[in-house]
Amino acid sequence: MPAHHPEPVLDVVVPVHNEENDLEPCVRRLHAHLAETFPYAFRITVADNASTDRTPAIAARLARELPGTEWIRLAEKGRGRALHTAWSRSSAPVLAYLDVDLSTDLAALLPLVAPLISGHSDVAIGTRLARGSRVVRGPKREIISRCYNGLLRGTLAVRFSDAQCGFKAVRRDVAERLLPLVEDRGWFFDTELLVIAERAGLRIHEVPVDWVDDPDSRVDILSTALADLRGMARLGRALAGGRLPLAALRRPGELDEAAGLPPALFPQLVRFAAVGVASTLFYLLLYSLLRPVTGAQAANALALLASAVANTAANRRLTFGVRGRTGVLRHQLKGLAAFLVGLALTSGSLAVLHRTAPGAGPRVELVTLVAANLAATLLRFLLLRAWVFPGRRSRRTTGSPTS
Repeated sequence: MPAHHPEPVLDVVVPVHNEENDLEPCVRRLHAHLAETFPYAFRITVADNASTDRTPAIAARLARELPGTEWIRLAEKGRGRALHTAWSRSSAPVLAYLDVDLSTDLAALLPLVAPLISGHSDVAIGTRLARGSRVVRGPKREIISRCYNGLLRGTLAVRFSDAQCGFKAVRRDVAERLLPLVEDRGWFFDTELLVIAERAGLRIHEVPVDWVDDPDSRVDILSTALADLRGMARLGRALAGGRLPLAALRRPGELDEAAGLPPALFPQLVRFAAVGVASTLFYLLLYSLLRPVTGAQAANALALLASAVANTAANRRLTFGVRGRTGVLRHQLKGLAAFLVGLALTSGSLAVLHRTAPGAGPRVELVTLVAANLAATLLRFLLLRAWVFPGRRSRRTTGSPTS
């Protein structure tokens, strides 16, 4: 792109809802940063979605005072709705957005959009979970973020590292093809756009960021988490059913292997299920033999440990196709970590059973353990696929580092 491009090359959208305190310092700081560091013409668009405080008046005043600043007003709430509307209306070749609290250091903005300006990448995201990121936030948000991204890797087999960081960019020509496919208009908008882009084989560039948590965040974590789970289920069904026209999104010459579910997922599920049935039978047999000698809790722990070691070894070879001795110890240690999760789940189930029904016999114990093991088995598959053997599925070059 020529250095003296006459029109704005970058349009940075700031979605807001009732942000009368943060809006003005955010926009002024962003405008000053772009004026000093960005080598092209730019635009800042404040996307106000149904604010009921002084946010619209402040946005209108900033648009009058700061060159290259605009604002739009939406009658309905929803961050995804604000981004969808603002990006759909923009004529800039590169579209970006950032959160109004400016938790992400603006020094990462130019590295974020540079690969899009050059044409190397299609989408760019800031990540708080890659090497080189510097993050300051409380343990609750750290755990929630890592669990969410781990769940995405386990269920939708994504390879990007951070779906939720409010610091993203996309080329306009790519957005024109992606946005009609993105249904969510709330917080799941980012995740849905990224999953569709990755499944279509588009290049996702990741930038480690410096990020400081906003203690005044008003996001309702519970309702957002439930909406995200519903979004994942809906998107998973659409991908599995082949209802998304992914082929139309791909770069010229890209292979068609990214359509639908990952190629290795269904065979992996079948092999994992077979290994799981065998290891469950082995576990129940061993538990039945050990219980008269050691008692219920010790028998459960020993049987689960032995079956976990055998299960990891079998899945390593049969489910994920790993041969040779390289990484055996590492895989077994990670498998044992998954075993501890299963142990906590099954032992907790036994403890609850013995507390609520002290006279329960071995048959009731076995039924309880089978139910607990089914839940532990599902969780184990997700951990094996996303954490223990993350490289054992079809991969494509995306031009993006992952953590």
